[in-house]
Amino acid sequence: MTTPVLTLRGLCKDFGAIRATDQVNLDFFSGEIHALIGPNGAGKTTLINQIAGELKPDAGAIRFEGQDITFQPVHRRSALGIARTFQATNIFNGFTALDNVALAVQARDGHSFRFWKPARRVEPVRDAALTALGQVGLVHRADTRASRLSYGEQRLVGIAMALASSPRVLLLDEPMAGMGARASAEMVGLLRRLKDRMSLLLVEHDMDAVFSLADRISVLVYGRIIASGTPEEIRRSPAVREAYLGEEEITLENTATGLQVETHA
Repeated sequence: MTTPVLTLRGLCKDFGAIRATDQVNLDFFSGEIHALIGPNGAGKTTLINQIAGELKPDAGAIRFEGQDITFQPVHRRSALGIARTFQATNIFNGFTALDNVALAVQARDGHSFRFWKPARRVEPVRDAALTALGQVGLVHRADTRASRLSYGEQRLVGIAMALASSPRVLLLDEPMAGMGARASAEMVGLLRRLKDRMSLLLVEHDMDAVFSLADRISVLVYGRIIASGTPEEIRRSPAVREAYLGEEEITLENTATGLQVETHA
C-alpha cells in the first residue's frame, strides 16, 4: 500500500455554527477495508457525503487516483469509480431485484430509458445486472419483487446496485444496520470477498464486525480524526477509549474489540 487511491486533505464542512468535519486528512488504499467509527453525530455520514459528491466541502481537497475531484458532481465521481450505499434501503419496492440493479446498470452505461422496453430485456443490461446480483449471492432472487425480499436481502440489492457501476472505491454507510446475527455474518463474508476487487470505506456501529474486517480504522469525534491505525493500535489508543468512555471509571470486558465496557459513575 504505497499510493493512495483516494486522498482527503484538510476537509471541512460547516452547518451554521456546527463544524461537521474539521480538517480531515485520510488516505485510502486499493485492496483494503478502511473503517470509520465514532459516536453518533461525529460527522461520519457527512464525510461520506462529501466523498460521494453529495455535499461540497467548505475547505480542503479530495483526490481520486491523483485527480482533484473536490467539486466534481456525483455522476462524474461514479463514472470515475466511486460508488456508495446508504444507511436506509434505497431501492424501488415495486420492482424486482433484477429491475433495480438493471436501472443502476443503465445509469452507468448511459443507456436511454425506453419506456416500452423494460431494461431486463436489453441483453447487455440484464447480463450486467445478473452479474452484480451474483456478486452478492442473490441471482436466485432476481425475479422477486423487492417488497417481498427480507430486510437483509434488500440491503444486498442496494450493494448490488452500487457494484453495477464497477467501482474502485465503495463507500458503505452502516451496511449491517438493523440486521440479525445471521444476516450480519453473511454481510461480513461478502465484504471480505469484495476487498479483493476494490477499496472499501466502511462506516459501521457493529464493533465486532469492524474489528474483524478492517485493515485500518479511523476514529472521528466532533468532526476530527483523533486516531488512525490498525485495529490493534485503535484498541489500545487512550484517546479512543476516552472518546468512547468519557472520564468514568471503566471495567473492560473480554470482547473481540475491547471497546465494550461496563461503566461506573
